[in-house]
Amino acid sequence: MYSMDGLFIMFLGMAIGLWAQFKVKRTFKKYDQFVSRSGATADQVARDILRRGGLDVGVEHVRGKLSDHYDPRDKMLRLSDSTYGNNSLAAIGVAAHEAGHAFQHAEGYVPLSLRTSLVPVANLGSKLSWILIIAGMFMGIAGLLELGILFFSAAVLFSLVTLPVEFNASTRAIRILADGGYLTQDEIPASRKVLNAAAMTYVASAVVAVMELFRLLLMSGLLGGSDD
Repeated sequence: MYSMDGLFIMFLGMAIGLWAQFKVKRTFKKYDQFVSRSGATADQVARDILRRGGLDVGVEHVRGKLSDHYDPRDKMLRLSDSTYGNNSLAAIGVAAHEAGHAFQHAEGYVPLSLRTSLVPVANLGSKLSWILIIAGMFMGIAGLLELGILFFSAAVLFSLVTLPVEFNASTRAIRILADGGYLTQDEIPASRKVLNAAAMTYVASAVVAVMELFRLLLMSGLLGGSDD
C-alpha cells in the first residue's frame, strides 16, 4: 500500500514538524530569560500598542503555553500563561506579533481576510479528508479517495495562505516595538529571533501539508503512479 517514496515523504514530514516545534520552544525558552529594560509586561505592551493604534481590542489571559492568538470575531487578543504578565523579550515579541494581527484585521489586510474565509472550508477538509481517504483505500468505493484528497487540498491551501499573514504580523511587531520605544535597539534582535522561530513552525506546517498532498497524489495514481 505504501512505497518507499511514500514512507520517506511521511517520515520526513514528521521530522520537519518536530524540528520546528523544538526550535520555537528552545528559542522562546532562551530569550524568556532576558527581561526588558522597561520592565513592562507583555500584556501591558499589547494594550499600549492597541491604544496608540486607536483599536478597540481587548487583551485577556488564557490558559496554555504559546497558545497566544488574536480572535477577529471577538476583537480580543488572548495571551497564554507563558506570555501574559511576563516582561521577557520573548513574551513581548509574541504579544506584539498578536497585536500585529489586530492591525491587519482593522486594515482589511487581504491575506488575513482570505485566511478567515477559508477557516470553515479548511476545518471541514481536515475533518472529512482522512475519513474519505481511508474509506476509499480500504472499501474500494470509487471516487472517495479523490474526494478526500480534494478536501485535504483545502487544508493545504489554508496553510499556504497563513504564511504571508504570519510573516507580515512579525514584521509589523518588530517595527512597532522599535518605533514605539518598547524595546531598545539591542533588545530588538532577541524578539526578532523568537518571532522568526515561531514563523518557521508555519513554514514547516505548510511544507508538511504540501508533502502529504504530494504523497496522497502519488498513492492515488493521480500523478502517474500508485503505491499499490
